[in-house]
Amino acid sequence: MEWTEWDSRTCSVARTAALIGDAWTVLILRDLLNGVRRFDELATHLGIARNVLTRRLAALVDAGLIEKVPYREPGRRERHEYRLTPAGVDLRIVLNALRDWGDQHLADEDGQPMRVEHADCGAEVHVVMRCEAGHDIDRHTRLRSVPGPGARLLPTA
Repeated sequence: MEWTEWDSRTCSVARTAALIGDAWTVLILRDLLNGVRRFDELATHLGIARNVLTRRLAALVDAGLIEKVPYREPGRRERHEYRLTPAGVDLRIVLNALRDWGDQHLADEDGQPMRVEHADCGAEVHVVMRCEAGHDIDRHTRLRSVPGPGARLLPTA
């Protein structure tokens, strides 16, 4: 069968892109991973309109990627901060892959703007592709996509 005969709506890339495929959502996730959790801090740091931030945060909560956690500062009303769920934390590999690609192809002459380090040893973290048999995958390695158990053929006319 040809790749074009399969329904791309069942594709995990398509489903993930539907959740996090806009720039604001990716940047919100980046900031949450870096410890920015409160609405006002997110709005200020990102320079995002408050109504846009409200919609993106609600969508991430609905998708199960973040949760709202109440807090109250002394003498103030209850507010919420946003924390990544385990599913949200699992997206750090995606964000680090985007950072690695950006550092390689988009960084200015001064170099990468931010490093991500392993907190225990201080070594820089990079995303590595490896097959289940333990072979490292690079840009020259041939890959192929094959239908998995959740694949669906497109309906025929």
